[in-house]
Amino acid sequence: MLAATTYTDDEPPDWKDAISRRLSTGRYQVTPETYETLRYRLTRDIVGLGPLEAVLRDPANEDIHVIGPHECYVDHGVYGMLKTTVDFGRPEQFQQWIRNLGERIGDPVSDADPIVDSTLPDGSRLNLIYSDDVSIKGPSLTIRQGEEIPLSVAQITEWGTLSPELAAYLWLCLENEQTVFVVGETASGKTTTLNAIMSFIPRDSKIYTAEDTAEVVPPHDTWQQLLTREGGGDSEDVDMFDLVAAALRSRPDYIVVGEVRGEEGRMAFQAAQTGHPVMLTFHASDIVSMVQRFTGDPINIPQTFMDNADVAIFQNRVKQGDDVLRRVTSVQEIEGYSKEMDGVVTRQVFYWDPVEDEIVFQGMNNSYVLEEQIATLLGYADTREIYTDLEFRAEILERMIEEGITGYHDVNETIATFQRDGVDGLPFDIHRSRR
Repeated sequence: MLAATTYTDDEPPDWKDAISRRLSTGRYQVTPETYETLRYRLTRDIVGLGPLEAVLRDPANEDIHVIGPHECYVDHGVYGMLKTTVDFGRPEQFQQWIRNLGERIGDPVSDADPIVDSTLPDGSRLNLIYSDDVSIKGPSLTIRQGEEIPLSVAQITEWGTLSPELAAYLWLCLENEQTVFVVGETASGKTTTLNAIMSFIPRDSKIYTAEDTAEVVPPHDTWQQLLTREGGGDSEDVDMFDLVAAALRSRPDYIVVGEVRGEEGRMAFQAAQTGHPVMLTFHASDIVSMVQRFTGDPINIPQTFMDNADVAIFQNRVKQGDDVLRRVTSVQEIEGYSKEMDGVVTRQVFYWDPVEDEIVFQGMNNSYVLEEQIATLLGYADTREIYTDLEFRAEILERMIEEGITGYHDVNETIATFQRDGVDGLPFDIHRSRR
């Protein structure tokens, strides 16, 4: 069982003062302990999210699941799934709490409209299911907690999600306008990795993001954030297709689609076809299922268009003993459609070895993207010189980790400075054998 933690005293000062004034003007004298208990409860229930506030304040919780008034679980980053002591009381009290939550976030829930996908003020994703007809055990909710500051590419490399060589490979890809898909199943950490590797996109790039809920956070100054909306009254729906189409008309350097589910995938491929590099997240378990989902309903990309995707990163949650880890388990390069094979030709350049818990680079001197696309773009007479660039960037990332340069802003600044000033811009000495 996970006991509720103490509510800290950092609520907004105006609410704190207002509650204190109201409590101090009554007719009854109370002890200081009772006063603090009353103030805590009022602040928790008015400013915060009531009984759920304590677990929301634990940054190690990744997901919160509430099933009916008496069952609340957290998916903890270290300890896995845990049952908490949170209880919402009688069923009618829980229903009222759910309705109030929907009103507060601007997405009312009711028997007529029982399912809501929304975002909490801190950026956490929220799914509410209200009606007993839909959720048999009563109203339920899931909160996927967001990071206040995204993880850096150095952090996820240090933790083993990426290897230095894989991070360097992605550095070269994103620095040279390749289209990169981050693919995996639910809760595999796709958006976390997407946010981290966007540091490799040159800082002077113009970024457009299109999302249902705000999760993508590029570190670039020129960033246009687009969100879908549901129509109401005289206003019309604005869906992902509309957002990607609007971004495409705005001459972006990169289009980032938070999550592709439907026909916006066609528009994303059209963007890539016209020379706009695209990043996106997508639900699939492997390269075969990814191609099947993109070429089937409702996206319906012709197989001959699949060569507009350059690289697909597959990330999963894996078990290592008692630990649940995030690992990139495969990286596939998409070469294109083969008429002879009647299918899409791909090439695996990285894979995860579960025995050694190691990401293996099998694309050395055998990478289609590095040699045929990036090295050719850079004008290398010997396209295999690109591997020296990869090794050098891997060494930079290793040195950043060794020097303790792992914070999000520090990592972004180090990468941006290197892209602008070269080796002389690095905060440590490192020898480069060429260029």
